[in-house]
Amino acid sequence: MPARLPPGVVSGDDGVARCFWCGSDPLYRGYHDREWGFPVADDVRLFEKLCLEGFQSGLSWLTILRKRENFRRAFRGFEIEAVARMGARDVARLLGDAGIVRHRGKIEAALANARAAARVADEFGSLARYVWRFEPAADGKSRPRRVTRAALRRLTESDESRALSKDLRARGFRFVGPTTAYAFMQAMGLVNDHLEGCATRERALSGRARFRTP
Repeated sequence: MPARLPPGVVSGDDGVARCFWCGSDPLYRGYHDREWGFPVADDVRLFEKLCLEGFQSGLSWLTILRKRENFRRAFRGFEIEAVARMGARDVARLLGDAGIVRHRGKIEAALANARAAARVADEFGSLARYVWRFEPAADGKSRPRRVTRAALRRLTESDESRALSKDLRARGFRFVGPTTAYAFMQAMGLVNDHLEGCATRERALSGRARFRTP
């Protein structure tokens, strides 16, 4: 008889145990298995995720994930300096792009975020070096002793995500509230919120052990 999986962990039709939220969609599963929770030090990927988390506001992440390649084309690969140079004509162009989320406030926020990210990179040497200052301490009180579905229901933000959000907003970033900041931290590997019993959890932990903090 197969072992019973912990609450929130599901076995897919491929027999792999995963966090409940990625469901059966192949694109979502791939994101869960290869990206979410693995540490990232690449400024382009960090900036992209900050922007896409803003576009996700009020939507599902799967909706954004399905449009991610369109976003990359529309926003010049999320190269920070390239997006920082975009202006009113680009906003008008993007508002007519059916491949992305056509929301003026979010589009303008992405451009503002690029300019803010460029300033941060100048100050700290890289966006990654700035972001990783907010990683929770290994013995931090904000982390649950065990990552269970019940624990994650209560953990939509943390002391660190509130601090990151506050600092980002002070630096001119938009659509970066504490919950958005925490989702960013989960995705970029500043925390590992793969559930206990998820097959990807140990791989993400191994990735963090090999990772050199910027």
